[in-house]
Amino acid sequence: MRIKNFLVILFMLAGVACQRKTRPPGVLSPEEFSQILVELYLAEARMNSTALQRDSAIKLFAAYEGKLFGHFNLPDSTLLKTQQYYVDHPQQLEKIYDSVIDTLSLREKKLRTKPADTLQQEKRTRKPAIQ
Repeated sequence: MRIKNFLVILFMLAGVACQRKTRPPGVLSPEEFSQILVELYLAEARMNSTALQRDSAIKLFAAYEGKLFGHFNLPDSTLLKTQQYYVDHPQQLEKIYDSVIDTLSLREKKLRTKPADTLQQEKRTRKPAIQ
């Protein structure tokens, strides 16, 4: 009886130890997910800095979000599956958000260190990132 219990426990542990460590198909890599999150947060910041009414800003953001997903050739189902996967794997999600924060901080630092006349010139000539 003890040997039987021992074997059951051994097989259970072996099953847990052999679980797949890779992402399932249809889930974005941490780098891809991080890049999309950065673009979404930048778009959200742009919308928050406009003088639009809230409902107009939401519609504009939804249109931008659609363009962004089209640019990355990303269906909504893939994004939802990716979000769920990383929510279920919080250690990986934490690394992704660390990357997002680092990227956004670096971009902010670059903007703060540019001279004001350069920023004005860029605003006049800069095209949107996603077209």
